[in-house]
Amino acid sequence: MTPWKLLDTAQIPGSDDELCFYQSDDQFSINIKSGGQLMNTLEHESEDSLAKLTCSKIAGRSQPRVLIGGLGMGFTLAAALRHLGDNAEVVVGELVPAVVTWNRGHLGKHAGHPLQDIRTTVRVGDVAKILRAERQAYDAILLDVDNGPEGLTRKKNNWLYSMDGLTASYAALRPGGILAVWSTSPDRDFMERLRKVGFTVKQVRVRSDGKQGDLHAIWLAERGP
Repeated sequence: MTPWKLLDTAQIPGSDDELCFYQSDDQFSINIKSGGQLMNTLEHESEDSLAKLTCSKIAGRSQPRVLIGGLGMGFTLAAALRHLGDNAEVVVGELVPAVVTWNRGHLGKHAGHPLQDIRTTVRVGDVAKILRAERQAYDAILLDVDNGPEGLTRKKNNWLYSMDGLTASYAALRPGGILAVWSTSPDRDFMERLRKVGFTVKQVRVRSDGKQGDLHAIWLAERGP
């Protein structure tokens, strides 16, 4: 591969840090200026799994509605759309406007241009505001924000994984709904917080890229009927 070339930068709202958008040949990466690479187009199997494990459970419901926190490189959204029927709606909350722009450009082809799907609605802003505002609105909520419970890019993201944030997610789910959370690593304290809020929790370990990638964690937390 050729050396990575910086294409664009974007300020992270509520943070002094920036996202950096790079290209090498036909591949792309998004880095945080102060902390290295966050994601790339070569490794996304765990993001695919986040959507597959969740959406396959709710696909048979009448007009399922899904909220995704964090657009990233669009792989979670694309996988969700693949596992949902034509009657579904997927709402994506993305904090950084430039990330949406990058996905609408050359980056989009890697995930199959999921933003062009008529089932997709993008809301630019903090997904926390969506969670606070809506009650029993979603059959599934997928959080792929920051690095998981141990935030890296923005301190305010920690609210999503706090008791208050998890309570808001619980309230935003319909009965029997699923909160799915992606993380770079397991977190026993976070699992306990999920249980205290009232979720039934299962942790799954998945590789970032087949059998060779890093081992990430996904929590599947189900709201009771």
